[in-house]
Amino acid sequence: MATAPNCIITAVDADSAEAQQLLQDLSDALLSINGDSGRSSFDASETRGGRGGFFIASNSDGKLLGCAALRPLGGDGNSTIGELKRMYARPGQAGVGAALVAHVENMARQYAYAEIWLATRLANDRAVAFYRKHGYADIPAYGKYVGAAQSICLGKVL
Repeated sequence: MATAPNCIITAVDADSAEAQQLLQDLSDALLSINGDSGRSSFDASETRGGRGGFFIASNSDGKLLGCAALRPLGGDGNSTIGELKRMYARPGQAGVGAALVAHVENMARQYAYAEIWLATRLANDRAVAFYRKHGYADIPAYGKYVGAAQSICLGKVL
């Protein structure tokens, strides 16, 4: 468990009720922003075990504030790159996104990842600006995002 400004971050199973509620909220938000919920790009099983995790942020009263996931990129247990997935902070929760990103980056360091990569939609201006503010820079498209003109891939060396 990690503590951050105004929130407590804990690791949970991505199939838990809390995680599923936040994932649904994220899917609804993404659908309204860019017409795709992003659900097809997330496999909860990839966050379990060794070098991954699903994290929720809540306040001291247990109110859910946001979530983020980390998984090894490329399905290789020895990958030096972790992928940030399903990053979400509920509206009006200042600082929660930054706390979640910092937590995932710390976990990635513990798991011996050298970099974190992510993909988001170009139409999601707020997300792109958020990641850039937190040190993520454009990288070449990878995996299913190669040739996907609607997506942008970003990365950060840890």
